[in-house]
Amino acid sequence: LLFYPLSQKQTESMKKMQEIQPKTKALQEKYKNDKEKLNQATMALYKEEGVNPLAGCLPLLVQMPVFFALYQGLSHTISLRMQPFVGWINDLSQPDALFQLPFELPFLGGDFNVLPILMALAMYFQTKLTPTTGGGQMAMMNTMMPVIMIFIFYNMPSGLVLYWLVNTLLQGYQTWKIHKAAPTTGGTDTT
Repeated sequence: LLFYPLSQKQTESMKKMQEIQPKTKALQEKYKNDKEKLNQATMALYKEEGVNPLAGCLPLLVQMPVFFALYQGLSHTISLRMQPFVGWINDLSQPDALFQLPFELPFLGGDFNVLPILMALAMYFQTKLTPTTGGGQMAMMNTMMPVIMIFIFYNMPSGLVLYWLVNTLLQGYQTWKIHKAAPTTGGTDTT
């Protein structure tokens, strides 16, 4: 709830970037041999359209201290240990192992942790809500990021993974709501 306004600005900025993508591509074609003029024209376009390309990073930068503090709190607070939460989550300071696998997975271990998998699925569907504008590399990154996050979060405290999962679900809902409220214009020039 605290980060909702920042996330909303991020989502709106991403939507505006998608809308001006045809204009950006036209500038890239026009100034393909002159990087300096391309940069100047792109910055002028951003200013004219009221778009800040760095607005997408701001919520993540602001959330990182909270993320690290939550990790430290869950890892080092003795009173949280072995305190039941909901369902199979018996300890927010430990991974949420549902059961022990009969074998060990490389880099992941022998426990079957549910929350990191749910988080990766939520991230995958969130990326499908926002069409990629960066071409093949961006699409590949959007596909690979949920898989990478499984490896990063798999053995993290379940409280931290739960925080990231809920945050991802709320941002996905917010993205869907913004895209539903204002359909993409396709960056067409009305003049």
